[in-house]
Amino acid sequence: MTTNKINKIWTEIKSKYSIFLVLAVLFIICSLANENFLSYTNLTNISRQISVVTILAFGQTILIICGMLDLSSGSVLALAGVLSVSTYINTGSLLLAFIVAIIASVICNILNGLMVTKFKTPPFIATLAMMTMARGAALLYTNGQNIYQIGDYIKFGQGSTFGLPTPIVFMLVILAITWYILKHTIFGRSVYAIGGNEEAANASGISVDSIKMKAYIINGVFVGIAGVIFMSRVNGGMPNGAVGFEFHALTAAVIGGTSFTGGIGSAVGTLAGAFIVGFLDNIMVLTRVNSYLQQIIRGAIIALAVIYDIWAKSKRTKRKLRSVEADSKETAKNN
Repeated sequence: MTTNKINKIWTEIKSKYSIFLVLAVLFIICSLANENFLSYTNLTNISRQISVVTILAFGQTILIICGMLDLSSGSVLALAGVLSVSTYINTGSLLLAFIVAIIASVICNILNGLMVTKFKTPPFIATLAMMTMARGAALLYTNGQNIYQIGDYIKFGQGSTFGLPTPIVFMLVILAITWYILKHTIFGRSVYAIGGNEEAANASGISVDSIKMKAYIINGVFVGIAGVIFMSRVNGGMPNGAVGFEFHALTAAVIGGTSFTGGIGSAVGTLAGAFIVGFLDNIMVLTRVNSYLQQIIRGAIIALAVIYDIWAKSKRTKRKLRSVEADSKETAKNN
C-alpha cells in the first residue's frame, strides 16, 4: 500500500470518527477526575438531562446541513409546552396534549419556512423574529404565570419505558428517525445537495423551497416533542422555560461535526456532540467548578467548534483543489 493511500485512509478515518475519539478520551478523563462519574445513576442522569437539547439538536442538524438554522426553537418549545400542559389540564387526554404541542410547533416552523422560502428572509432574521414572537405568545397565553398541578402529564418526562427513562427513549427514537431521513431518503440526499451548493441543486431539478419547508416542518415536530418532555421534566407549564436552549442545540450539532456552511453533518455525530457537552457540564458540577467559569468554558467551546469548522472546511477545499489539479495534469500527460 502506497503512502498516498495510507494518508487518504487516515484522513477519511479522522474526518468520520474523530468526534467519537474525542468523546472516548473525554469519557476516560471524566471517569478519572471524579469517582462518581461512572456510576449508573450519574450516567443515566446525564442522558436524561441532555435529552431535550439533543432532540432540538437533531432538528438543527437537518436545518444546518440544508444551509439554514433555527434560533426560535427554545421559545417555540415553551409555547408548544404551555399549550400542551393547558390542553391536558382541560381535557385529561395525554394524547391530545401531545398532538397539540406538535401542531403548535409545526405552525411556528411553517411560518419560519414561509419567511425563508417565499419572502427570502435570511434564516437568522426569520427565526430571530419567531423567537421573540413565540416567547411573547407563551407569556401572553399564561399571563406570565407558571402552570402547576399537571398530574399524569409528568409521565412524558419522569416515567420509564422498556426499563429506560422515557426522555432517553424519545431521544433514541428521534436519533433513529433523523439518521434514516438523512441516510436513506431522497429528501435527505436533497438536504445535503442544497447545503453543499444550492444553485447546483436547483439546476439539477431539486425543489429547493419545498425541501427547505419540509426541513422546518420536521424541525417543528422535534421541537414540539421536546416541549412536552421539558414541561413534564420541570413539572409545570413554564412560559419562561428553555431560554437559550437553541444555542445549546446548535453547539451540540456543530461540535458533532455539522458544518455551519452546510452540506456536512450526521445524526450520530450530533448525539456524540450532545454527550460531549453533557459530560463537560456534569464533570464541572461534580468537581465544583465555579458557575461563572462554567459559562466562560461553554462559550469557549462554541468558539473553538466554529473555528475548527472553518479550518476543516478550508482544508477540504484545498484538498479538492489539489485533487482537481492532479487529475488535470494526469489527463494532460495522457493526451
